[in-house]
Amino acid sequence: MINRPISAACAAVLIASSATAQTDQETSGDPQFDWGERATSYPPAFDAQFRAPVVVTKAELDVETIVDGLVHPWAIKNLPGDAGYLVTERTGTLRHVTSDGVLSEPIGGTPEVRDERQGGLLDVETGPNFAEDRMIYLSYAKPTGTNAEGKAMSATAVGRGRLSEDFSMLEGFEDIWVQDPSAPEPVHYGSRIAFDDQNHVYITTGERFTFENRPRAQQLGATWGKTIRIHPDGSIPEDNPFVGDPEAEDAIWSYGHRNIEGAQVVDGQLVVLEMGPQGGDELNLIEPGLNYGWPLVSYGRRYDRFGGAPIGTGMAQMEGTVQPLYFWDPVIAPNDFVVYDGDMFPEWQGDFLISALVAGGLVRLSLGEDGLVEAEERVLPDLKRTRDVEVDDDGSLLVITDQEDGRLLRIKKP
Repeated sequence: MINRPISAACAAVLIASSATAQTDQETSGDPQFDWGERATSYPPAFDAQFRAPVVVTKAELDVETIVDGLVHPWAIKNLPGDAGYLVTERTGTLRHVTSDGVLSEPIGGTPEVRDERQGGLLDVETGPNFAEDRMIYLSYAKPTGTNAEGKAMSATAVGRGRLSEDFSMLEGFEDIWVQDPSAPEPVHYGSRIAFDDQNHVYITTGERFTFENRPRAQQLGATWGKTIRIHPDGSIPEDNPFVGDPEAEDAIWSYGHRNIEGAQVVDGQLVVLEMGPQGGDELNLIEPGLNYGWPLVSYGRRYDRFGGAPIGTGMAQMEGTVQPLYFWDPVIAPNDFVVYDGDMFPEWQGDFLISALVAGGLVRLSLGEDGLVEAEERVLPDLKRTRDVEVDDDGSLLVITDQEDGRLLRIKKP
């Protein structure tokens, strides 16, 4: 088992101090929620890796609807300068929403997507120089023709284009990266986009789910079940860990992942949220070139409909694989997250706020000065399936709900 280092600088950014963290919350003597029955009995590798003490925020929260009528929204991006928000709908539509809730017609120039099951239009991010060039980056399930059996094929792809001044058109859209190979199963695409302060683009992928597909998460010749690192034009950084390896794809940054639908770069380090099987959702700190274990090891097991058998080796820890910083069993089905930095909720400063499909609402994690998780809270679980979360300029939270009639919500103090 590889021990995952946490630098002091990273910990300083990710945590709220113990004094701040206690200003408007309390440890719950009466549990705020039922953890539920575990899918497995694998012990954690260290105490802080699992079921941290539960805390409850004492401040009241208001939830207001900015706009409704969104069809399975997948991602939201807060635009600079009070220019409103971009929202993707999995059906293939990119929309602009003004700060006072006016929903645009579909923005033109977006790519054709495979809108089936988990496929469609997925993440949206502004480029690092958006104020000058208005470049927007999209991830999506890209149709790639049919295979020899006539089955529709698709791949995770990321492209970019220029957002017009009137928000009506994405001009000159072109792919900068396409997953290889394609697969017929419209599931486990990933796929979040994140930038670091050197303008590298990180892309997360899934391993396309099936028993036949998932071993490619361990194969460096395929980009399934990987994190990817490229330049904004799609070229490969020379210091990527597998550059020069003839058996590996140069774009790979890390491997051994199941389905990563949450990613942020925090103090220069890629941090991801990975959906587990039945149990075993993970929070991982990503280091270049390392193996995160799937499908050899997992704290979860196969779904009941597949017999509930152990994953891979039947172990949760194995030499040569990286342990998660934290895991959940039962699952919360984590999607994207933010590390809170705002004025409205000072008691949450530095905390992880995670959108969650199964837990509902937001899952909040506080980290201690050692960089380990010290507390967990379930915030507004009655919101049910949430797919993405952002911090608005005033410190309120923007959340989208993944439903046929999805909503863009604002969470704030009264």
